[in-house]
Amino acid sequence: MEKLDISRHLVGSLEELRELVGTPHEAVVLKSISMIDEQARSYIAQSPMVFVSSSNENGQCDVSPRGDEPGFVRVVGECQLIIPDRPGNKRTDTLSNILRNPHAGLLFVIPGMEEVMRVNGKAHIIRDHPVLEEMALRGKAPTIGIVVEVEECFIHCPRALKSSGIWDADSWPAKDSLPSSKEIFHAHLRINGYDV
Repeated sequence: MEKLDISRHLVGSLEELRELVGTPHEAVVLKSISMIDEQARSYIAQSPMVFVSSSNENGQCDVSPRGDEPGFVRVVGECQLIIPDRPGNKRTDTLSNILRNPHAGLLFVIPGMEEVMRVNGKAHIIRDHPVLEEMALRGKAPTIGIVVEVEECFIHCPRALKSSGIWDADSWPAKDSLPSSKEIFHAHLRINGYDV
């Protein structure tokens, strides 16, 4: 498939971008705070899923979902939160990125709620800390955790989730029309020369 020729259509400056998009309302700018207040703490305590964005030293990005029982992300004080790292596929994309570039973005989701909570900050990986013992699940404490020093926190408007109908079961596609994760997995292995 041919790639689009976008060379004559690029937006090349912040000034050009503002000319196209406009300027945000003052309230949209001022809704961002540099701490976890009681409202944000309540939201995070009821969220069973967070998407963690990170990038390596070259700016190559990754977004990884983390999910568990509501409240699995621990808020400490007003400026720190901890995400337990449960056993997974051992790729360590997010963790490797954090070691190379500590900036991370978090997107918290609550099922049925169309507003999401965004948190940005500096991330660290911890081990052997007593707080990890307190985050045990079914008797097993995480070996490591991700600590985020909060620099920015705000609620994001519902437009994207509302427009997508993500929580409206009547708008969901029939399960038999969905791509199979197994088929996708095997197809990608074959592309890379792995014998399935």
